[in-house]
Amino acid sequence: MGKINFKNYGHQKNWISGSYEDSKSIEKISVISPYFDKEIATVPDSNVGDLNLAVEKSKSIFPHWSKVNIRDRAEVMFQLKSILEKNMEELAYLIALDNGKTIEDAKGSILRGKEVVEFATSLPSILNGDSSQVANGITCTLSYEPMGVVAGITPFNFPAMVPLWMIPLAITTGNCFILKPSEQTPLSALKIAEYLKEAGLPDNVFQVVNGSREVVEGICDHPDIKAIAFVGSSNVAKIVYSRATALGKRALCLGGAKNHMIVVPDADLDSTAKGLLASSMGSAGQRCMAASVAVGVADIDPIIRQLVKEANQFRLGVDMGTIVSKAAFDRINKYIDEAERMGADILIDGRNVIPPKDYENGYWLGVTILDNVDPSWPCAQEEIFGPVLSIIRTESLEQAMQIENDNIYGNAAAVFTTSGEIAKTISENASAGMIGINIGVPVPREPYSFGGWNESKYGHGDITGKSGVQFWTNLKKVTARWPETEEPWKKYF
Repeated sequence: MGKINFKNYGHQKNWISGSYEDSKSIEKISVISPYFDKEIATVPDSNVGDLNLAVEKSKSIFPHWSKVNIRDRAEVMFQLKSILEKNMEELAYLIALDNGKTIEDAKGSILRGKEVVEFATSLPSILNGDSSQVANGITCTLSYEPMGVVAGITPFNFPAMVPLWMIPLAITTGNCFILKPSEQTPLSALKIAEYLKEAGLPDNVFQVVNGSREVVEGICDHPDIKAIAFVGSSNVAKIVYSRATALGKRALCLGGAKNHMIVVPDADLDSTAKGLLASSMGSAGQRCMAASVAVGVADIDPIIRQLVKEANQFRLGVDMGTIVSKAAFDRINKYIDEAERMGADILIDGRNVIPPKDYENGYWLGVTILDNVDPSWPCAQEEIFGPVLSIIRTESLEQAMQIENDNIYGNAAAVFTTSGEIAKTISENASAGMIGINIGVPVPREPYSFGGWNESKYGHGDITGKSGVQFWTNLKKVTARWPETEEPWKKYF
């Protein structure tokens, strides 16, 4: 693994008007590295006064920024892409240090964020509007107009990727953006602010306000913030969505998930085992796209044996990083303990693993695989958000589909099979917004958009791709008819 060394970055500030700005609050939040169980920084627990300042600064430049030619706005994204590529190691290191990812996992998340930056560079051709003659002498023109000051509230598990899913589309379409990053993992957000300034983004177009509940509530309530994107738990997503929309704001709030991978006996042995493992254990299971339940149909024992074989080769610190916090570590362990008490067969136990050298104080939990899990148990029903795979056994595809569709979430589902008919059945009938066929992490790539259904999403549309563009803009339609006149110039025609 890439070496991660302890470093204390001291007190970090908010990013206002293109530079670091002291908070009006004296309260601080400690940032703990999950590799070392030690403080690596503090950030301000900002108050509404800090948010108001950011909004006022953003409002002041919006009339100018919204009128900047879209090609010039897209040029900032061209420059940002280059800067991200040049500073990949720096940004990945910060992500790993405050989040617990491996360096390689962190780089992968940056690359997925960079795809949206690249997509934003194409917006001049996508947002060129549309015009046509709809009746004799009458023309309709469609254009995408920026909304004003908008905001994003982002989670700890992808501290750079999720902001990079929001910021490029929001600001390239002409909005000014305020980011409230997770207080657990704020370092990469501040670094992105520096990169945007280096890319040529005018001051006040992008601001970072660190903090916790008061800032989140302030974003929901502020009359000059026109739209909010949120990624986090379903409970908070629902609260943010309800509070924001009650005040007339546009809101898209992505919540939790309990994704299922349906496995049938005809599935390819090796690729299925690798797919199950990668989906459930990638990012130490701390992602909404983790498929934490494998639903086996009939006899899948050969696949399970291969899965265990692959899992036993997983290396902590190389193939999988740490859990983000001590609280999360304790919560995940409780799920495993409970499943064991309820009668689950523990094929691989990730509790009490030996930490990698030099990281003995980190929050390490190894691959955990639970077999013969009842669909009603908490480990099968609730979002664990850790490296735990529950295996449920069924006799039929119909039973498997019932388990998937009874789940309150609807983020993603996958099927592993060599049968086109089975794949078609799952993809057509699974109640989920993203479907994988022999792919355990079915994240759509640009210009296709990311987003689930049911309790996994509150709001309309998706967060990336063309749907993301529509979220950050208002549609303006102009219908025109010009009367016939006897103008002098007509004699030339």
